Amino acid sequence: MVPAGSSGVPDSFTVRAVCVVDQLLTVPGRVGVTGIDKRPVAGPVQAREYGLHGDVQADRQHHGGVWKAVYLLSDDDVEQWESEFGGPIPPGYFGENLRVSGVDTAQLQIGTVLEVGAGGLRLEITTPRVPCQTFAQRVDKPRWVRRFTEAGRPGAYARVLRSGAVEAGDEIRVVSVPTHGVTIGRVFAGVDDDEARRLLAEYDLSDLAPSLVRKLDPATDDRPVDLD
Repeated sequence: MVPAGSSGVPDSFTVRAVCVVDQLLTVPGRVGVTGIDKRPVAGPVQAREYGLHGDVQADRQHHGGVWKAVYLLSDDDVEQWESEFGGPIPPGYFGENLRVSGVDTAQLQIGTVLEVGAGGLRLEITTPRVPCQTFAQRVDKPRWVRRFTEAGRPGAYARVLRSGAVEAGDEIRVVSVPTHGVTIGRVFAGVDDDEARRLLAEYDLSDLAPSLVRKLDPATDDRPVDLD
C-alpha cells in the first residue's frame, strides 16, 4: 500500500446523498424485480456486510453480495448525461447508494480503502459497475448499455470492511491505496496482461471480487449477457 494522495486521487471527497431502495420494480427475467429505484434519505444510515440499512439487493449473485455492498457514483460521472436528461440527474437515479462529489471514481484503484464520516465505516473499492438491460430499461435511452460503457465512467462498487453509519455531508477519507495501479476505469475497459499480473501479485484471488476475477479470466465469466 502507498499513502493516500500519491495516486492522483484526492485525499478526501464528500458524500452528497445517501440512497436506498424506494420501491422494487418489476422487470423481465429470472429474478423478476430490481432494486434500482433508489432515492435519497435523511439522517445517518447504517452500512453492514450486505450494504445500507433499508436497501435491497434483488439479485445478490450478479448485482449484489458482499463485494457489491455499496455503489458509489460521483457528480462528475453523471454530468455528461445531464443534457440528455433535461438537467441534473437526481441522486439515486442510476441506482447508486452514495452520490459523491470531488472525485473521479474511475481513478480509484481496486483495493483502495476509504473511511467514511465519524461513525467508523470503512469501505474497500472492489469492482466497476457493469451496465445491464435493467439499467437500460430504467433510463429508457437508445443504445444505453453501449453508450454508458463507451463513456468509461461506471462508478465503483465497494465492500464493507467495518460497519458504521453514513449520511449526506460526510467526508470520505482515502486511508490507503494499493501499488498495482489498476483502476476502476482500467478494469472496466479491460486490463492487459501486465496489469493483471500486478494486481495478482498484490492480492490472492480470494481477496478479489468474483466479478473482477472473471474479468481477469473471461473464460470463467458465467454471468448473463445483457445486450441493448
